[in-house]
Amino acid sequence: MTQLELGDSARELAREVLIHGPISRADLGRRLGLSPASLTRLSKPFLDRGLFVEAAEAVQGATGRPARPLDVRVDAQRFIGIKLTGEAAHGVLTDLRASSLAQAEQPLDGHDVDRVVEAISRLVDGLRGVAGAGAVGGVGLSVGGNVAGQRVVTRAPFLGWRDVALADLLEARLGLPIDIENDVTALTTAEQWFGPARAHDAFAVVTVGAGVGYGLVMHDRVVTTPDTGLGLGGHLPLDPNGPLCLDGHRGCSTAMLSIPSICAQVGIALGREVAYDEVLDLAAAGHPAARSVTDAAGRALGRMMGYIANLTMVEAIVLSGEGVGLWRVAGETALAALAADRDPEATPVEVHVDSAGFGSWARGAAAVAIQGSLGRLRLSA
Repeated sequence: MTQLELGDSARELAREVLIHGPISRADLGRRLGLSPASLTRLSKPFLDRGLFVEAAEAVQGATGRPARPLDVRVDAQRFIGIKLTGEAAHGVLTDLRASSLAQAEQPLDGHDVDRVVEAISRLVDGLRGVAGAGAVGGVGLSVGGNVAGQRVVTRAPFLGWRDVALADLLEARLGLPIDIENDVTALTTAEQWFGPARAHDAFAVVTVGAGVGYGLVMHDRVVTTPDTGLGLGGHLPLDPNGPLCLDGHRGCSTAMLSIPSICAQVGIALGREVAYDEVLDLAAAGHPAARSVTDAAGRALGRMMGYIANLTMVEAIVLSGEGVGLWRVAGETALAALAADRDPEATPVEVHVDSAGFGSWARGAAAVAIQGSLGRLRLSA
Protein backbone atom coordinates (compact mmCIF):
# COMPACT_ATOMS: atom_id res chain seq x y z
CA MET A 1 0.00 0.00 0.00
CA THR A 2 1.49 3.36 -1.08
CA GLN A 3 1.77 6.24 1.37
CA LEU A 4 1.12 9.60 -0.29
CA GLU A 5 2.14 12.95 1.11
CA LEU A 6 -0.76 15.37 1.37
CA GLY A 7 -0.96 18.30 -1.01
CA ASP A 8 -1.77 21.84 0.08
CA SER A 9 -5.50 21.45 -0.69
CA ALA A 10 -5.78 18.33 1.45
CA ARG A 11 -3.94 19.97 4.35
CA GLU A 12 -6.20 23.02 4.14
CA LEU A 13 -9.21 20.72 4.15
CA ALA A 14 -7.94 18.94 7.26
CA ARG A 15 -7.26 22.28 8.95
CA GLU A 16 -10.74 23.64 8.19
CA VAL A 17 -12.50 20.51 9.47
CA LEU A 18 -10.29 20.44 12.56
CA ILE A 19 -10.99 24.07 13.43
CA HIS A 20 -14.59 24.52 12.27
CA GLY A 21 -16.11 21.04 12.32
CA PRO A 22 -18.74 19.81 12.22
CA ILE A 23 -18.95 21.77 8.99
CA SER A 24 -21.09 21.15 5.92
CA ARG A 25 -19.53 20.25 2.61
CA ALA A 26 -21.16 23.32 1.09
CA ASP A 27 -19.43 25.60 3.62
CA LEU A 28 -16.13 23.78 3.08
CA GLY A 29 -16.43 24.22 -0.66
CA ARG A 30 -17.06 27.94 -0.26
CA ARG A 31 -14.22 28.46 2.22
CA LEU A 32 -11.67 26.51 0.16
CA GLY A 33 -12.91 27.25 -3.35
CA LEU A 34 -13.40 23.54 -4.10
CA SER A 35 -15.99 21.87 -6.31
CA PRO A 36 -18.18 19.10 -4.81
CA ALA A 37 -16.23 16.50 -6.82
CA SER A 38 -12.86 17.79 -5.55
CA LEU A 39 -14.15 17.91 -1.98
CA THR A 40 -15.36 14.31 -2.20
CA ARG A 41 -12.02 13.17 -3.63
CA LEU A 42 -9.96 14.98 -1.01
CA SER A 43 -12.08 13.95 1.98
CA LYS A 44 -12.32 10.24 1.09
CA PRO A 45 -8.83 9.23 2.36
CA PHE A 46 -9.51 10.99 5.67
CA LEU A 47 -12.84 9.19 6.03
CA ASP A 48 -11.31 5.83 5.05
CA ARG A 49 -8.56 6.23 7.64
CA GLY A 50 -11.04 7.26 10.34
CA LEU A 51 -9.63 10.75 10.85
CA PHE A 52 -12.87 12.32 9.60
CA VAL A 53 -16.36 11.26 10.59
CA GLU A 54 -19.72 12.26 9.18
CA ALA A 55 -21.85 14.00 11.78
CA ALA A 56 -25.57 13.39 12.24
CA GLU A 57 -27.71 14.20 9.22
CA ALA A 58 -29.46 17.55 9.09
CA VAL A 59 -32.07 18.80 6.66
CA GLN A 60 -30.53 21.28 4.25
CA GLY A 61 -32.51 24.07 2.57
CA ALA A 62 -36.05 24.11 1.28
CA THR A 63 -35.55 20.89 -0.70
CA GLY A 64 -35.25 18.87 2.49
CA ARG A 65 -32.13 17.14 1.17
CA PRO A 66 -30.10 15.58 4.03
CA ALA A 67 -26.61 16.94 4.67
CA ARG A 68 -23.83 15.08 6.50
CA PRO A 69 -21.36 17.59 7.96
CA LEU A 70 -17.73 16.56 8.29
CA ASP A 71 -15.92 16.52 11.61
CA VAL A 72 -12.67 15.12 12.97
CA ARG A 73 -12.61 12.09 15.24
CA VAL A 74 -11.11 13.87 18.21
CA ASP A 75 -9.89 10.67 19.88
CA ALA A 76 -8.04 9.47 16.76
CA GLN A 77 -4.74 10.55 18.33
CA ARG A 78 -3.33 12.03 21.51
CA PHE A 79 -0.79 14.83 21.76
CA ILE A 80 1.42 16.21 24.50
CA GLY A 81 2.07 19.91 25.00
CA ILE A 82 4.75 21.28 27.31
CA LYS A 83 5.32 24.84 28.47
CA LEU A 84 8.94 25.25 29.58
CA THR A 85 9.76 27.95 32.14
CA GLY A 86 12.86 28.65 34.16
CA GLU A 87 11.45 26.65 37.09
CA ALA A 88 9.46 23.76 35.64
CA ALA A 89 8.03 21.95 32.65
CA HIS A 90 4.23 22.08 32.64
CA GLY A 91 2.63 19.34 30.55
CA VAL A 92 -0.79 18.42 29.22
CA LEU A 93 -2.16 15.43 27.34
CA THR A 94 -4.80 16.42 24.78
CA ASP A 95 -7.02 15.11 22.03
CA LEU A 96 -6.98 16.35 18.43
CA ARG A 97 -8.66 19.62 19.42
CA ALA A 98 -6.19 20.33 22.23
CA SER A 99 -8.77 19.60 24.94
CA SER A 100 -6.97 18.75 28.16
CA LEU A 101 -7.21 15.09 29.22
CA ALA A 102 -4.50 15.07 31.90
CA GLN A 103 -1.93 17.49 33.32
CA ALA A 104 1.41 17.06 35.05
CA GLU A 105 4.42 19.11 36.10
CA GLN A 106 8.13 18.37 36.39
CA PRO A 107 10.35 20.79 38.34
CA LEU A 108 13.72 21.71 36.86
CA ASP A 109 16.76 21.17 39.07
CA GLY A 110 18.93 23.33 36.84
CA HIS A 111 19.20 24.84 33.38
CA ASP A 112 21.88 22.55 32.00
CA VAL A 113 20.56 21.25 28.67
CA ASP A 114 20.96 17.57 29.58
CA ARG A 115 19.08 18.06 32.86
CA VAL A 116 16.24 19.89 31.14
CA VAL A 117 16.00 17.18 28.46
CA GLU A 118 15.81 14.55 31.19
CA ALA A 119 13.08 16.46 33.06
CA ILE A 120 11.02 16.88 29.88
CA SER A 121 11.48 13.20 29.07
CA ARG A 122 10.22 12.13 32.50
CA LEU A 123 7.18 14.37 32.05
CA VAL A 124 6.43 12.98 28.57
CA ASP A 125 6.89 9.37 29.73
CA GLY A 126 4.38 9.93 32.51
CA LEU A 127 1.79 11.45 30.18
CA ARG A 128 2.36 8.69 27.61
CA GLY A 129 1.50 6.22 30.33
CA VAL A 130 -1.84 7.96 30.81
CA ALA A 131 -2.47 7.97 27.04
CA GLY A 132 -1.68 4.30 26.49
CA ALA A 133 1.01 2.71 24.35
CA GLY A 134 1.35 4.06 20.83
CA ALA A 135 -1.42 6.65 21.20
CA VAL A 136 0.69 9.83 21.18
CA GLY A 137 1.14 11.43 17.76
CA GLY A 138 3.68 14.08 18.75
CA VAL A 139 4.98 16.49 21.38
CA GLY A 140 4.82 20.26 21.20
CA LEU A 141 7.10 22.39 23.34
CA SER A 142 6.77 26.13 23.93
CA VAL A 143 9.49 28.35 25.36
CA GLY A 144 9.84 32.05 26.07
CA GLY A 145 12.33 33.17 23.44
CA ASN A 146 13.28 32.63 19.82
CA VAL A 147 12.94 29.37 17.90
CA ALA A 148 14.27 28.55 14.42
CA GLY A 149 12.33 26.16 12.19
CA GLN A 150 10.47 24.67 15.19
CA ARG A 151 13.71 22.78 15.90
CA VAL A 152 16.36 24.97 17.51
CA VAL A 153 16.00 27.27 20.54
CA THR A 154 18.17 30.15 19.40
CA ARG A 155 17.52 32.31 22.48
CA ALA A 156 15.83 31.53 25.80
CA PRO A 157 16.57 34.19 28.44
CA PHE A 158 14.78 32.36 31.27
CA LEU A 159 17.07 29.37 30.70
CA GLY A 160 20.24 31.17 29.65
CA TRP A 161 20.29 29.22 26.36
CA ARG A 162 21.63 30.06 22.93
CA ASP A 163 21.40 27.81 19.85
CA VAL A 164 20.22 24.57 21.48
CA ALA A 165 19.06 21.87 19.02
CA LEU A 166 16.39 20.78 21.47
CA ALA A 167 14.11 18.96 19.01
CA ASP A 168 16.92 16.66 17.90
CA LEU A 169 17.87 15.88 21.49
CA LEU A 170 14.29 15.09 22.52
CA GLU A 171 13.49 13.02 19.43
CA ALA A 172 16.57 10.88 20.08
CA ARG A 173 15.44 10.37 23.69
CA LEU A 174 11.69 9.90 23.15
CA GLY A 175 11.26 8.53 19.63
CA LEU A 176 8.39 10.96 18.97
CA PRO A 177 8.07 13.92 16.56
CA ILE A 178 8.95 17.14 18.38
CA ASP A 179 7.81 20.64 17.37
CA ILE A 180 9.07 23.69 19.28
CA GLU A 181 7.65 27.20 19.14
CA ASN A 182 7.78 30.52 20.93
CA ASP A 183 5.28 30.35 23.79
CA VAL A 184 3.12 33.32 22.77
CA THR A 185 3.01 32.12 19.15
CA ALA A 186 1.99 28.65 20.34
CA LEU A 187 -0.75 30.05 22.57
CA THR A 188 -1.99 32.28 19.75
CA THR A 189 -2.16 29.22 17.47
CA ALA A 190 -4.28 27.37 20.04
CA GLU A 191 -6.61 30.36 20.40
CA GLN A 192 -6.87 30.66 16.62
CA TRP A 193 -7.73 27.00 16.15
CA PHE A 194 -9.75 26.16 19.23
CA GLY A 195 -10.39 29.29 21.31
CA PRO A 196 -13.43 31.54 21.76
CA ALA A 197 -12.21 34.04 19.11
CA ARG A 198 -11.76 31.45 16.34
CA ALA A 199 -14.84 32.74 14.52
CA HIS A 200 -12.81 35.90 13.74
CA ASP A 201 -10.18 35.85 11.01
CA ALA A 202 -8.39 38.66 12.88
CA PHE A 203 -7.87 39.01 16.63
CA ALA A 204 -5.13 39.66 19.19
CA VAL A 205 -3.81 37.77 22.21
CA VAL A 206 -2.34 39.48 25.28
CA THR A 207 -0.60 37.38 27.91
CA VAL A 208 0.16 38.47 31.45
CA GLY A 209 2.53 36.53 33.67
CA ALA A 210 6.27 36.53 34.27
CA GLY A 211 6.31 38.97 31.36
CA VAL A 212 3.80 40.46 28.94
CA GLY A 213 3.24 38.90 25.53
CA TYR A 214 1.39 39.90 22.39
CA GLY A 215 0.18 37.73 19.52
CA LEU A 216 -1.77 38.63 16.41
CA VAL A 217 -3.93 36.73 13.93
CA MET A 218 -4.61 38.39 10.59
CA HIS A 219 -6.46 36.88 7.62
CA ASP A 220 -6.79 33.63 9.61
CA ARG A 221 -3.01 33.26 10.00
CA VAL A 222 -0.78 33.79 13.04
CA VAL A 223 1.56 36.70 12.34
CA THR A 224 5.24 35.93 12.93
CA THR A 225 8.44 37.82 12.07
CA PRO A 226 12.16 37.29 12.71
CA ASP A 227 11.66 39.35 15.89
CA THR A 228 8.97 37.03 17.28
CA GLY A 229 10.18 35.95 20.68
CA LEU A 230 11.91 39.19 21.63
CA GLY A 231 8.91 40.25 23.73
CA LEU A 232 8.49 43.57 21.95
CA GLY A 233 4.91 43.89 23.20
CA GLY A 234 6.31 43.94 26.73
CA HIS A 235 7.65 47.48 26.44
CA LEU A 236 4.69 49.42 25.12
CA PRO A 237 4.56 52.74 27.07
CA LEU A 238 1.33 52.83 29.08
CA ASP A 239 1.74 55.12 32.11
CA PRO A 240 4.21 58.04 32.25
CA ASN A 241 4.03 57.93 36.05
CA GLY A 242 4.49 54.18 36.38
CA PRO A 243 7.45 52.23 37.79
CA LEU A 244 10.57 51.33 35.81
CA CYS A 245 11.08 47.94 34.21
CA LEU A 246 14.51 46.25 34.37
CA ASP A 247 15.40 47.83 31.00
CA GLY A 248 14.70 51.32 32.35
CA HIS A 249 11.38 51.94 30.59
CA ARG A 250 8.98 53.91 32.78
CA GLY A 251 5.41 52.64 32.91
CA CYS A 252 5.79 50.12 30.06
CA SER A 253 3.57 47.06 29.82
CA THR A 254 6.11 44.88 31.66
CA ALA A 255 6.46 47.42 34.47
CA MET A 256 2.70 47.81 34.82
CA LEU A 257 1.39 44.28 34.23
CA SER A 258 3.96 41.57 34.92
CA ILE A 259 3.63 39.49 38.07
CA PRO A 260 7.13 40.36 39.44
CA SER A 261 6.53 44.10 39.04
CA ILE A 262 3.07 44.04 40.62
CA CYS A 263 4.35 41.99 43.56
CA ALA A 264 7.37 44.26 44.00
CA GLN A 265 5.21 47.40 44.10
CA VAL A 266 2.86 46.00 46.72
CA GLY A 267 5.77 44.51 48.65
CA ILE A 268 7.45 47.91 48.94
CA ALA A 269 4.22 49.42 50.25
CA LEU A 270 3.79 46.62 52.82
CA GLY A 271 7.47 46.39 53.80
CA ARG A 272 7.63 42.65 53.09
CA GLU A 273 7.60 40.15 50.26
CA VAL A 274 4.17 39.31 48.91
CA ALA A 275 2.97 36.62 46.49
CA TYR A 276 0.73 37.37 43.52
CA ASP A 277 -2.31 35.52 44.88
CA GLU A 278 -2.05 37.51 48.09
CA VAL A 279 -1.90 40.76 46.11
CA LEU A 280 -5.12 39.83 44.31
CA ASP A 281 -6.82 38.78 47.55
CA LEU A 282 -5.78 42.03 49.27
CA ALA A 283 -7.05 44.06 46.33
CA ALA A 284 -10.35 42.18 46.31
CA ALA A 285 -10.70 42.97 50.03
CA GLY A 286 -10.10 46.68 49.33
CA HIS A 287 -6.59 47.01 50.81
CA PRO A 288 -5.54 50.52 49.69
CA ALA A 289 -1.94 49.71 48.67
CA ALA A 290 -2.87 46.59 46.72
CA ARG A 291 -5.90 48.27 45.23
CA SER A 292 -3.83 51.22 44.03
CA VAL A 293 -1.42 48.93 42.19
CA THR A 294 -4.07 46.69 40.64
CA ASP A 295 -6.20 49.66 39.57
CA ALA A 296 -3.17 51.18 37.83
CA ALA A 297 -2.51 47.80 36.22
CA GLY A 298 -6.13 47.60 35.06
CA ARG A 299 -5.93 51.03 33.47
CA ALA A 300 -2.68 50.06 31.76
CA LEU A 301 -4.18 46.82 30.47
CA GLY A 302 -7.18 48.70 29.07
CA ARG A 303 -4.87 51.20 27.39
CA MET A 304 -2.79 48.37 25.88
CA MET A 305 -5.93 46.74 24.49
CA GLY A 306 -7.04 50.11 23.14
CA TYR A 307 -3.73 50.61 21.33
CA ILE A 308 -3.97 47.14 19.83
CA ALA A 309 -7.58 47.50 18.70
CA ASN A 310 -7.05 50.98 17.28
CA LEU A 311 -3.88 50.18 15.36
CA THR A 312 -4.67 46.66 14.09
CA MET A 313 -8.46 47.15 13.83
CA VAL A 314 -9.22 43.78 15.41
CA GLU A 315 -12.61 43.34 17.04
CA ALA A 316 -11.62 40.64 19.56
CA ILE A 317 -8.82 40.27 22.11
CA VAL A 318 -8.03 37.17 24.16
CA LEU A 319 -6.39 37.65 27.57
CA SER A 320 -4.40 34.72 28.87
CA GLY A 321 -1.35 33.73 30.92
CA GLU A 322 -0.70 32.74 34.50
CA GLY A 323 -1.26 36.32 35.67
CA VAL A 324 -4.68 36.79 34.14
CA GLY A 325 -6.24 36.58 37.61
CA LEU A 326 -5.69 40.35 37.57
CA TRP A 327 -8.96 40.53 35.62
CA ARG A 328 -10.85 39.42 38.73
CA VAL A 329 -10.00 42.64 40.55
CA ALA A 330 -9.27 45.05 37.69
CA GLY A 331 -11.42 43.89 34.78
CA GLU A 332 -13.99 46.67 35.07
CA THR A 333 -11.21 49.26 35.29
CA ALA A 334 -9.57 47.79 32.20
CA LEU A 335 -12.80 47.83 30.20
CA ALA A 336 -13.42 51.45 31.16
CA ALA A 337 -9.92 52.42 30.03
CA LEU A 338 -10.37 50.50 26.78
CA ALA A 339 -13.63 52.33 26.08
CA ALA A 340 -12.05 55.69 26.90
CA ASP A 341 -9.34 55.14 24.28
CA ARG A 342 -11.79 54.12 21.53
CA ASP A 343 -13.96 56.26 19.28
CA PRO A 344 -17.51 56.14 20.70
CA GLU A 345 -18.81 54.90 17.35
CA ALA A 346 -16.16 52.20 16.92
CA THR A 347 -17.20 48.57 16.98
CA PRO A 348 -17.08 47.27 20.58
CA VAL A 349 -14.10 45.04 21.25
CA GLU A 350 -14.90 41.52 22.43
CA VAL A 351 -12.65 40.61 25.37
CA HIS A 352 -12.31 36.89 26.11
CA VAL A 353 -10.52 35.86 29.31
CA ASP A 354 -8.76 32.48 29.36
CA SER A 355 -8.14 31.75 33.04
CA ALA A 356 -6.54 28.28 32.72
CA GLY A 357 -3.05 29.57 33.62
CA PHE A 358 -0.17 27.28 32.72
CA GLY A 359 -2.68 24.80 31.30
CA SER A 360 -3.36 27.29 28.49
CA TRP A 361 0.34 27.62 27.71
CA ALA A 362 0.69 23.84 27.55
CA ARG A 363 -2.39 23.49 25.34
CA GLY A 364 -0.78 26.03 23.04
CA ALA A 365 2.24 23.76 22.76
CA ALA A 366 -0.06 20.81 22.02
CA ALA A 367 -1.67 22.84 19.22
CA VAL A 368 1.78 23.25 17.68
CA ALA A 369 2.22 19.47 17.79
CA ILE A 370 -1.18 18.99 16.14
CA GLN A 371 -0.25 21.53 13.48
CA GLY A 372 3.03 19.72 12.89
CA SER A 373 1.26 16.37 12.58
CA LEU A 374 -0.90 17.77 9.76
CA GLY A 375 2.24 18.81 7.92
CA ARG A 376 3.69 15.30 8.23
CA LEU A 377 0.47 13.41 7.56
CA ARG A 378 0.53 10.78 4.84
CA LEU A 379 -2.51 8.79 3.75
CA SER A 380 -2.77 5.44 2.01
CA ALA A 381 -3.47 5.51 -1.71
